[in-house]
Amino acid sequence: MELYEDERLDYLFTDESMQIIQSPSVFSYSIDAVLLAHFSSLPKKRGKILDLCSGNGVVPLLMSRYTTRPIDGIEIQTKLHDMAMRSIRLNDKQDQIMMHLGDLKDLPDHYKNDKFDLVTVNPPYFDTASDAHHNLNEHLTIARHEVTTSLETVIETASKLTKSGGKMTMVHRPDRLVDIFLLMRQYKLEPKRMQLVYPKRDKEANIVLIEAMRDGKKALKTLPPFYVFNDEGTYTEEYLRLVY
Repeated sequence: MELYEDERLDYLFTDESMQIIQSPSVFSYSIDAVLLAHFSSLPKKRGKILDLCSGNGVVPLLMSRYTTRPIDGIEIQTKLHDMAMRSIRLNDKQDQIMMHLGDLKDLPDHYKNDKFDLVTVNPPYFDTASDAHHNLNEHLTIARHEVTTSLETVIETASKLTKSGGKMTMVHRPDRLVDIFLLMRQYKLEPKRMQLVYPKRDKEANIVLIEAMRDGKKALKTLPPFYVFNDEGTYTEEYLRLVY
């Protein structure tokens, strides 16, 4: 597999069964993507999956390890889309994963009445109106800040593409929880499961995982907290089980 400029190959799993193309000049995946893939209720025998804001394809690749169902991904940045396509071919997943280049808001018109059993998304986190808060690197700005999309557009699009009774799973920041819940209710996505992720036990949560059901009934289950580091600064057993 040909690598361009400052690209590198990283292993997705410690057994070295899968690799992914990454580059420091664009947004590389982090624990958020790993948590999202493992938190999501993946269809095993029937159904299909859509991943919004796919970046270099990490979430579809991670999920493909645990399900054989077809996965579609959408990414707006050409460079990241190209990296995702090459990583999919590198892992011989082109029969399962289909990447699309474009704006996620156009997907409802593309798929029309075709709905998904699971929609996942790791969207831009920061609602920053001022350019002063953006990164000098355009790729990082688009990945982290709501400049090409918004939280409302992400949730509205996910709602339109999730079948009734299907699941939508999102990873985000806890300080956006009120906005997330209000928008999910507005677009008929009922929050059903939530888990807060903490860097350490004495720190505030910095990640939240949310699963919602399209047209679901009101009932939110809060899972036990997930800690990344022990007090000694070493990884927790639950983190090691998840990642390794």
